[in-house]
Amino acid sequence: VEGAVAEDGRKPSIWDTFTHDGRRLSDDQATGDIAADQYHKYKEDVKLMHDMGLDAYRFSISWSRLIPDGHGDVNAKGLQYYNNLIDELVSYGIEPHVTLHHFDLPQALEDEYGGVLSPRIIEDFTAYADVCFREFGDRVKYWATFNEPRVQALFGYQFGTFPPRRCTHPVGSNCTKGGSTSEPYLAAHNLLRSHLSAATLYKDQYQAVQGGKIGITTSCPWYSPSTNSQEDIIAAQQARDSNIGWIINPLVYGDYPPIMRESLGSNLPSFDAEESMKLKQSFDFIGLNHYNLYYVKYKPNKYDKSDKDVKNVSAKDSDTRLGASEKFLTVKEASSANAPWAFQATLEYVKIKYRNPPIIVYENGYGESNVGPTTGNGTDDYKRVAYLQDYSESLLRSIRNGSNTLGYFVWSFLDCFELVHGYTARYGLYGVDFEGADRRRFARLSAHWYSKFLSNGGLIRARASKIIRTE
Repeated sequence: VEGAVAEDGRKPSIWDTFTHDGRRLSDDQATGDIAADQYHKYKEDVKLMHDMGLDAYRFSISWSRLIPDGHGDVNAKGLQYYNNLIDELVSYGIEPHVTLHHFDLPQALEDEYGGVLSPRIIEDFTAYADVCFREFGDRVKYWATFNEPRVQALFGYQFGTFPPRRCTHPVGSNCTKGGSTSEPYLAAHNLLRSHLSAATLYKDQYQAVQGGKIGITTSCPWYSPSTNSQEDIIAAQQARDSNIGWIINPLVYGDYPPIMRESLGSNLPSFDAEESMKLKQSFDFIGLNHYNLYYVKYKPNKYDKSDKDVKNVSAKDSDTRLGASEKFLTVKEASSANAPWAFQATLEYVKIKYRNPPIIVYENGYGESNVGPTTGNGTDDYKRVAYLQDYSESLLRSIRNGSNTLGYFVWSFLDCFELVHGYTARYGLYGVDFEGADRRRFARLSAHWYSKFLSNGGLIRARASKIIRTE
């Protein structure tokens, strides 16, 4: 969304490097250099949010803009931009929800010591978080340390389709270095340890004075058995444990799921006793991103890249293949993007399996795919309206069934640069004319529907005092 990648002192992130190397996943080989240009249009965007009736907005801070070298000097112009954005939101009564890291590690740290594969990331991330807490924490009351560490680990270090493009054959291809059987688990481990360090800092030094909350956001697709056979049912549970549980299990129980320990052996790092104890105290909420439903079938043979049952589909987070359980099962994405029952199943599973933690749904939405410059500017997004109606009803049912879900954000308020699809998929309630120099915003039917939905009380029937009716 932000754009302005080389302005006012910002230096490249690993995604900037990746999008310029000519090996993108997306058909359009696009970059986020300008994107929706919110850097220059934030006042217009905040006014649109206010007019729609939003009372919260989720965005991420670019580490490369705030501390361009990853550590060391703070960029005054970057600091001013985020202060301006936060002040503008607060002036309209819109609650900022800030993600500290959304895949975009400073390239300088990748070059210096290998990024998240090194434990040095813990100190640098904590110092960066400290700047954010100190400078913005008087106005920001919701912090997420990382967005989807599991996805970052799998697609950056197992399959090599995300930066820094590390993998080994046959699991991944088109990589020149890496270790697909070990590096994803080391990367995720260091991200969790970095979360723990930053969250501990916030709770020890800032929370009592600032009164905010801190958590971490993870992707949670739903994995359903392909058949009612006992083997497929067990395989689906293994998929849930190895994907949903990869991040949430350590937060709730202090360690990775047993199936991961069994499957990965020495390739899966361990937490020491103090880390295990503190992880369970390191979150006030869990951010949950949900898009996809996958059908799981037991497969006794090891993963075969040519297997037709495993597709690299065009899901929003490309979340098709599995990590620890890949040798036990195959996965197919559901043919329909609209499966609200799977959303409800996910929320209620987390409620039961993980002691009903406070949840904020930070991403859920419908993307129009394979769009071009003209077709992407359509306004009659009836499928998105139907999707949002169906999913809001599933959310309501899960809350009535006891899910401790506190808030819901649609992905996304604006069309943006999608990490997988570039500009060939549009998720915005508001469209953006990416062909125009001024990046014109225009309301889709879903924007009008959602505004009316909010003005009529939204999900207020469920638990009026606890629902955050948001983006």
